[in-house]
Amino acid sequence: MEYRILGNTALSVSKIGFGCMSLGENDADNTRLLQAAIAGGINFFDTADLYAKGLNEVSVGKALKAKRKDLVIATKVGNQWKADGSGWEWNPRKTYIVAEVEESLKRLQTDYIDLYQLHGGTLQDNIDETIEAFTLLQQQGKIRYYGISSIRPNVIRSYAWRCPLASVMMQYSLLDRRPEESCLDLLAGKSIAVLARGSLAGGLLVDKPAKDYLNYNKSLVEKASAAIQSLSDHQRSNTQTALQFVLQQPAIVSAVVGIRTAAQLQAALTTFEQPDLSKDQILLLQNVIPLNYYKEHR
Repeated sequence: MEYRILGNTALSVSKIGFGCMSLGENDADNTRLLQAAIAGGINFFDTADLYAKGLNEVSVGKALKAKRKDLVIATKVGNQWKADGSGWEWNPRKTYIVAEVEESLKRLQTDYIDLYQLHGGTLQDNIDETIEAFTLLQQQGKIRYYGISSIRPNVIRSYAWRCPLASVMMQYSLLDRRPEESCLDLLAGKSIAVLARGSLAGGLLVDKPAKDYLNYNKSLVEKASAAIQSLSDHQRSNTQTALQFVLQQPAIVSAVVGIRTAAQLQAALTTFEQPDLSKDQILLLQNVIPLNYYKEHR
């Protein structure tokens, strides 16, 4: 496994992160999978209070407790479950964040969170109030650093200009290069790390049948998938190619991969068994389909 420093922080994180949202409901199975990830060199684990109504954090906390000091645990806040459990509402208020961190700490069985992330965001939010909440928790030692998870360029810019974010989590893959237009260079210039999610495009770049994705029709998705396969053989896998395409971007510190099975874990862990993609290979992939752009929240 290879590691990078998370932006302007003291955290060293694995270039492949474990996206815990994909975990199942069986704690024993989750523990085996998470501990296998640790054994394989992954030290960065991302969850959220929203996932499984908090039970995802509970399962992750049980599995990681023994190795806690060696790991970087990230979770998210901002989506508040309704009292009847029928759905959730957006709540970036200071009072909610300060109260909810206590619940996440209990569920994760830890006294600090390495990276606490706002799970969304809009320009209608009181952004300064949200920043106050994270700053307070940082001063109290309950969180080490804070970031946001967002695909909205206008929201990302608002936070990047206002506060010392550690990171921004956003979707990025060969089928979603929208962050290239206005986000990646901005964040790199401010030493804010990018955490990429959706790097396999829901499996469409690896092994899933083609279908429409974002503004790409099925035919263009097939072209992107075929390009990935053209660089893959008995030595380099589709997963390796897709993840290496993402990680060649200097702003991207870690590709956070949703992992549910041992086979998926092994596929992710082998990313660095082959040399990095060459410049010519990267250009081939970049030119296979038209570049897409954000249409909203610009």
